[in-house]
Amino acid sequence: MLFHLDFHVEYGAAMSQQDLFSTWSREAEAALGAKKAGVVVDLWKVAGERRVIAIVDVDSHDTLDEISLTLPIMVEMGQYVTINVSALRRYEDFAGTVNKLLES
Repeated sequence: MLFHLDFHVEYGAAMSQQDLFSTWSREAEAALGAKKAGVVVDLWKVAGERRVIAIVDVDSHDTLDEISLTLPIMVEMGQYVTINVSALRRYEDFAGTVNKLLES
């Protein structure tokens, strides 16, 4: 199952930028490891924003929840992170459905 994850990261007044970078470094290590393992299809950092976009391929909604709840950035500062999630469908599959509906 493919999902589009859009992470918006803020940080509280008590957290220094250095602390944020430290957490983000641990998150980057985990994210790049997941990419190498094939769970993360690809990752992008939005220029000029504290925002990361990921496409992930997991076997279930439950797995997505488990992963998102245990990410270093969520464990360390989850109250400052918003994740917008969209389920994705391969366009080829959609096109096949449209063609099948067109024939009926």
